[in-house]
Amino acid sequence: MAPQVLGRALVTAKWLSEAVRAGRVGPSLRILDASWYPPQERNARQEFKERHIPGASFFDIEECRDQSSPYDFMLPSESHFADYVGRLGVSNDTHVVVYDGDELGTFYAPRAWWMFRAFGHKEVSVLNGGFKNWVKEGHPVTAEISQPAPAVFKARLNTVLLKTFEEMIQNVGSLRFQVVDSRPEGRFRGTELDQGLESGHIPGAVNIPFHSFLTETGHEKSIEEIQEIFREKKVDLSKPLAATCRKGVTACHIALAAYLCGKRDVAVYDGSWSEWFHRAPPRYKVSELKRNKA
Repeated sequence: MAPQVLGRALVTAKWLSEAVRAGRVGPSLRILDASWYPPQERNARQEFKERHIPGASFFDIEECRDQSSPYDFMLPSESHFADYVGRLGVSNDTHVVVYDGDELGTFYAPRAWWMFRAFGHKEVSVLNGGFKNWVKEGHPVTAEISQPAPAVFKARLNTVLLKTFEEMIQNVGSLRFQVVDSRPEGRFRGTELDQGLESGHIPGAVNIPFHSFLTETGHEKSIEEIQEIFREKKVDLSKPLAATCRKGVTACHIALAAYLCGKRDVAVYDGSWSEWFHRAPPRYKVSELKRNKA
């Protein structure tokens, strides 16, 4: 896909490597490694220090969040986000490219992509195929840590791209917007634990596991394939749509996939199942396991 198409939601490794080689990384182009892993499995910051795309900075999703919230990875305030990305050399005129090192190809990068968009930034792209494929294709890596000059970023939250718990509760009755849940089928159905939580889903939600949009190599599927996935699940991209998951991360894959199809206004339920499980009344938690026990 040409990088300029659809606001450059995706860029190829070839395009980015040419930009790196041409010395274009700077105030007008910033590369951010948005990797995150369970601490007992991998250390994202340490891996970044050992090797990353030349000129990249580490976007720490643990730091750039609402640390007062009891739920993981909730959006920070406008001022927190603006200050954080400004220190990474990102201004409102910067083209930001995000990637991560997940073995799937892409996992956390769409969350960073959505965060920038939620705070009003237009020029943000995901590296198609992620760091895994960057390395596989033989593009350069480095251990050298760059020190970008600080920039001024002005953040304004676009509430169109965000759903709150109250809006999700209201929608159970009104059905004003469609809801797509990106978790694995077993967690959606309630037949397996969701990272220690009892699982299940919001009434009326449709399940499209996020990896459905990725090829075996870890690249995004074609627009035609993505459109067919939505069609098969009877999700109408011409109508309002919100995405949910466990903690607001893989839901952003739904937003990215829909964006590639031309739908730019998919909202993400930031609290997702983590919040829903703790706050919603029992009748609003659909689980096959509970039904089977009854």
